[in-house]
Amino acid sequence: MTSEPIAVVAVTYSPGEVLGEFLDSVALATSRPLDIVLADNGSTDGSVEAAARRPDVRVVSTGGNLGYGQAANIGVRTTTSPFVVIANPDVVWGAGALDELLAATERWPRGASFGPLIRTPEGAIYPSAREFPSIGRGIGHALCGWWWPSNPWTASYRAENTAPAERLAGWLSGSCVLLRRAAFDAVGGFDPGYFMYFEDLDLGHRLMIAGWQSIYVPSATVAHLGRHATSRDAARMADEHHKSAWRYLSRRYPGLRWLPLRAVIRMGLALRAILAKRVTRVAEGAAPQRRD
Repeated sequence: MTSEPIAVVAVTYSPGEVLGEFLDSVALATSRPLDIVLADNGSTDGSVEAAARRPDVRVVSTGGNLGYGQAANIGVRTTTSPFVVIANPDVVWGAGALDELLAATERWPRGASFGPLIRTPEGAIYPSAREFPSIGRGIGHALCGWWWPSNPWTASYRAENTAPAERLAGWLSGSCVLLRRAAFDAVGGFDPGYFMYFEDLDLGHRLMIAGWQSIYVPSATVAHLGRHATSRDAARMADEHHKSAWRYLSRRYPGLRWLPLRAVIRMGLALRAILAKRVTRVAEGAAPQRRD
C-alpha cells in the first residue's frame, strides 16, 4: 500500500453530533491520510458546516435529498483513490479498522467490497454479511423474522449460525463498506433507482455477476449508532423499504414465466408495508442474534 489518501464518502442529511464522532474515529482507524467527502443531501442542522472546517473534509452538495445510493455515487465521483469507503455518518470506527480492511484487499485480489464487523449500540453483532435471498429464505424471513428472529430462514439468509470469520459473503451492508474503485465503476456504482434500502444488496448481486467478490472482514470493527435519518419519518421509510424490495425482486424474476410469482410478491409486500406502519416490530425486523 502507498501513502496515497484513502477516500471516505459519508452521506449526510442533518446528522447532528454523531458526525463529529464519525470523523474523530475514522482518523484513528488508519495510518493513511484521508480524503473525506460529505455527500450532503440538504442538511440544515449546522453539523455539516461545522465539519467542513476540518482540514481533511470536503462537502459536496447533491442538490437535494436524493437518497443514499445516488448521493454516494456523487461523492465517489469527486474522489480519485483506488479504494473508497462509503459509510453512514453515525458509524464509530474501531482503532485500526480501516487498515484491517485495506490489508484484506491484498489477500482477496478479486474482492470488490470489504465489510467490517458491525456492532449495534447494545453490543450485538449486526448481521452485515449476508447470503442472497432465495424465494424460500426471503418469504420465511419476511413472515417470521419480526416475531421469531432465530427462525431457520432468517438464520440462513443472515449467516448468523457460525462465529465471525473472514469469508466470502453474498453481499455486505452499505452502512460501512470499503470498495475497490475499479469494480464499483465497472458495474456503474449504486443503482440510483433505490432511494433507501436494498441498494447494497443490488450492488453485491451485480458485482457477483461481474465476477467480483464481497468479503467479510470481522477483524475490522465498527459500531453503528443507527438510523440517524431513517428514524425521522418511519412511515415513509416503511414504504421505501418495501418499494425497494419490489424493485430488487421484480428484476430478479423477470418475464412471463415469473409473472404469477411477481404478483404474489407484490401483494405480500403491499400487505407487509401496511402492517409495518402499525406494528413497530415488523418495521424493525429481526433482532440480531449474536453477541460473541
